Amino acid sequence: MTAERTLLADADRRALAYLDGSASRRVFPDATAIAALQGFQQSLPAGGQNPAEVLRQLDELGSPATVTSNGARYFGFVIGATLPAAAAAERLVLAWDQCASSFDNSPVADHLENLAGRWVCQALGLPAQSAVGFGTSATACTLACLSAARRSLLARLGWDFDNDGLMGAPEIRVVLSETAHITVKKALRILGFGMNRLIYAPADEHGRIDPARLPALDNRTLLILQAGEVNTGEFDPFAELMPTARAAGAWVHVDGAFGLWARASSSATLAAGIEQADSWTTDGHKWLNTPYDSAMAICRDADALAAAMNSDAAYATASKDAQKNLTLEFSRRARGVAIWAALASLGQDGLREMIDRHIRQAGTLADALREGGYQVLNRVRLNQVLVRADSDEQTVAIREAAQASGEVWFGPTIWQGRPAFRLSVSSWRTSDADIQALAELLLRLKRQIAA
Repeated sequence: MTAERTLLADADRRALAYLDGSASRRVFPDATAIAALQGFQQSLPAGGQNPAEVLRQLDELGSPATVTSNGARYFGFVIGATLPAAAAAERLVLAWDQCASSFDNSPVADHLENLAGRWVCQALGLPAQSAVGFGTSATACTLACLSAARRSLLARLGWDFDNDGLMGAPEIRVVLSETAHITVKKALRILGFGMNRLIYAPADEHGRIDPARLPALDNRTLLILQAGEVNTGEFDPFAELMPTARAAGAWVHVDGAFGLWARASSSATLAAGIEQADSWTTDGHKWLNTPYDSAMAICRDADALAAAMNSDAAYATASKDAQKNLTLEFSRRARGVAIWAALASLGQDGLREMIDRHIRQAGTLADALREGGYQVLNRVRLNQVLVRADSDEQTVAIREAAQASGEVWFGPTIWQGRPAFRLSVSSWRTSDADIQALAELLLRLKRQIAA
């Protein structure tokens, strides 16, 4: 154990040194750091290397080439940093090395993930009886929820999906926003819903489904709504859409990868009516600030999700709420423990304060950019600031210059056919001073490039 303890202690030392350097590290690595990755390129060694040398190489070549998304000035892709309690929990869970599929494999994981599921529903104001499966991503969790939706809709029509499959089955119609996220389309494509057969609901100028132009719904319809449009951060008008869907007998799924967390904030009314849906997906590694591979499939009808995802075998039976019966994975790590730790450390008040702060900071940033001559293209009701400069060329040049500076990072987007860039405020580490520094950088770059 002495060699193992020495190695793990060295890893902890290097990890802490990495965190200590986050404030001074470039947000995106420079060309030298990226070029140094070629040092990894070698044939598989015939004899194994000393583990201490493996770790040294990983740190000395790898750490400089990371993106500092676990820092204060990363504003891309709605990626939060990792809360200390969640990071610490991950370290302990790694030492446990549990196959967190069921109670039999890990009583502690089963207990904590069940508790985390109840806390998530409480924090988000979703039905308490809902099943919560902790998956790798919103994509994987969307697959689980949409599988349960299709299976349930077919069962209501008298079709046995499990035994008879899709050949000859009644067609399930999918209605989704014309601004739907690509991961939703990916899940639909994998499940066999042809892209040419999807029915798109027209959106308004904010990226929300327009209720007046909602396609007809019936009891064979899967309606997919959004909580947090990826560019504008806007919400489909659930209070108007849900009664129509309920009356038609449609299944409603909500893609809430980051926006669903607004339900835990002082801006919860933005998502009023969302609790009436049948299923929801959200990420922990976005606005809850947990490590990656932390997402949730939430289903009002717990039996529907458990039946769709069931993986019981003669040698491995488990309760219907075992995680292997709620997610795509059989063998899996206890990813819900970090979510439990994040919620336990924040509490309802801390969670609300963090989300409220990010929403306020996004508004402050938008005001500063407007005053400096930028076009802010959205209403900034959440944590997204959608920005364009005086011309498409200037927009692209400013974004590229900001990325090259190493001071911040954010990514490009296309909004209504033209280039823009998207600033996402979602890291617990981001202070008001970081927001001010971002605004000052963008204003300075605008003056320089315009000149």
